[in-house]
Amino acid sequence: MPQLDPSPWFAILVFSWVIFITIIPPKIMAHIFPNEPTSQSAEAPKTEPWNWPWH
Repeated sequence: MPQLDPSPWFAILVFSWVIFITIIPPKIMAHIFPNEPTSQSAEAPKTEPWNWPWH
């Protein structure tokens, strides 16, 4: 039964993990985000209560 022969499947598993670990992460980390996050001001925004008629 060829399914029980681990030699080709183990090599495929090892090579695929080598590709996933060494080649793909630098390609993903090289992307630049177009909108860099900005720091918010230290002031809290002024909130006002709503004056809705609840009747």
